[in-house]
Amino acid sequence: MRLLYNFIVYLYQFGITLASYFGNEKAKQWVDGRQDWREKLKAGLSKSGNKKRYWFHCASLGEFEQGRPLIEKVRAEFPDAFIILSFFSPSGYENKRTIHR
Repeated sequence: MRLLYNFIVYLYQFGITLASYFGNEKAKQWVDGRQDWREKLKAGLSKSGNKKRYWFHCASLGEFEQGRPLIEKVRAEFPDAFIILSFFSPSGYENKRTIHR
């Protein structure tokens, strides 16, 4: 079952990458947003110092909107905390990336 899952994920990634080469803007954002993500995450985390970290990962903009009250509660209770917000959806990320830079 795991082999089938990994194969389907590979096909999905291949399809998105192929679509990005043929000019699909959303597919290009999806591919570009995942480039060097580990390094980007490490660089962002290095800025947190010894602060408490909270990581919220949202699949979509709608999921972010559902989780917003929780994020705001964490921010209110721990104002010095380092909050990491990531998205699976490039459109969600583009829409909310300038919240608190």
